Amino acid sequence: MTAIDGQPPPGAREITTGQANRVWHTGGPAPYILKHYTDPGRAANEAAALTLLAHHQAPAPRLLAADPTTTPAWTAQQAIQAEPVPASELPRLLARPLAAIHRIPGPHAGRLAGARHHPTWPAYLHDRLGAYTAAAPRLAQAAARLHQAVDTALLETVEPRLLHHDLQPGHLIQQPDGTHLLLDWELAAYGDPLSDLARLAVRLHLPDPLLALAHQPSSPHTERRIKLYWHIHRLADTAYSTGPRQHA
Repeated sequence: MTAIDGQPPPGAREITTGQANRVWHTGGPAPYILKHYTDPGRAANEAAALTLLAHHQAPAPRLLAADPTTTPAWTAQQAIQAEPVPASELPRLLARPLAAIHRIPGPHAGRLAGARHHPTWPAYLHDRLGAYTAAAPRLAQAAARLHQAVDTALLETVEPRLLHHDLQPGHLIQQPDGTHLLLDWELAAYGDPLSDLARLAVRLHLPDPLLALAHQPSSPHTERRIKLYWHIHRLADTAYSTGPRQHA
């Protein structure tokens, strides 16, 4: 196999789907996915996430090579032959892979690499709310209410766990043997696993975030938290109206 250098080799087929990144499928006896990033921080974060996931034998593609320091930053990942899971099946079929991912502890809150680390989960949420307000000052009043909600939600004891943090249709695939893998880890972060489910509820346009808890343990405290995160994710999408992937 020719060494991977971050450049699309002859015959590579571009499969970019309209996001800011460019993606190619490289064929041959050892096919792989080459991804170029406009934000090198996201390249560093995805490489760190895939390395961690491989260490824990979690359901994700293997990282073959990466260089977040070049222009453009890039990763090369295992090419997977599989089919996306229908959106209607996502909440049910995500339960097992998420359980494996959410068992992985983190040393801080926030992204794994390429961005500021936070000592606690509430500190990360306050930072994100501040970023959304800076991007859309008209949302300052709504953000202030969420700042207050974060302070009263008893989140100080949340132990950060690995989050995919971009759950949406197309990111869970089923392999021929029936097992499932999660793709696209550039927004991975450490935090409260309920934030993953809240973001899924937003991506699926669920009218109530509690619907995302149908296949998860629930309690009044978890229900309050997922509702809070649901409001935060919706505020983020409003602040960054150019698309849902801009804010994590």
